[in-house]
Amino acid sequence: MSNKVHSAEHLDYLRRRRLERISVRGAQLLIVIGFFLLWEIAASRGWINAFIFSQPTRIWAATMRLARDGELWRHLGWTVWETVLGFSIGTAAGIVIAILLWWSTFFSKVMDPYIVVLNSIPKVALGPIFVVWLGTTITAVVAMAISVSIIVTIMMMHTGFKEVDPNQIKLVRTFGGSKGQVLSKVVIPASVPTMIAALKVNVGLSLVGTIVGEFLASKAGLGYLIIYGGQVFNMSLVMASVLLLLIVSVILYYGVSLLEDKVSRGGVS
Repeated sequence: MSNKVHSAEHLDYLRRRRLERISVRGAQLLIVIGFFLLWEIAASRGWINAFIFSQPTRIWAATMRLARDGELWRHLGWTVWETVLGFSIGTAAGIVIAILLWWSTFFSKVMDPYIVVLNSIPKVALGPIFVVWLGTTITAVVAMAISVSIIVTIMMMHTGFKEVDPNQIKLVRTFGGSKGQVLSKVVIPASVPTMIAALKVNVGLSLVGTIVGEFLASKAGLGYLIIYGGQVFNMSLVMASVLLLLIVSVILYYGVSLLEDKVSRGGVS
């Protein structure tokens, strides 16, 4: 009897949770639809200047023109590829450097002020330097994405390594574990949540770095389209590129979130 009551309560709880999720998603969708509808009405009735602010129907038409001309996927592909490349290299290099800082206290103390200085430098200021050094190529764009993400990764991962429970480290060393075993068996597994958090931060930062790089040194990509559209006063093209950029950023973020879910389920099992 008690099991049936418990099951009924559990099913009711699941039903309420499902209804809550549907309500939240529905409200989010209504906000987006309402925003674009209000934007369209305001531009059509002259409440705002459609030439300056564009409007959803013009943005859709500009996107369809890009698709018909075969330019849409080319520009999207460039931006996504540059972002993924910069994100992967910057994150991997940052984790390796953070491990070296954890491994050697002397190296950590020596590098600490330099990391602080590099973190404080506005990364946008490095863009023209990369263009001069590397030319107006994909290399300069990727370098910009790396520069934005690598320092954040180093700082987050090094902090995460230092916050690992010292008692666990002492336990491994008590049983004769080497420093490498402490790193592989204790420090890195305990820092997986920090690593996922760094990935979530870096995917957005890498996209920012990519767009800034495309502003300065690219002849393809969403950043290039934004600059080009602004130069020829085609605000529909600019807005279409910005909305495409928004979609890309959401997809990349949820890709990392999916990885987090898989890691969490693997950890639980």
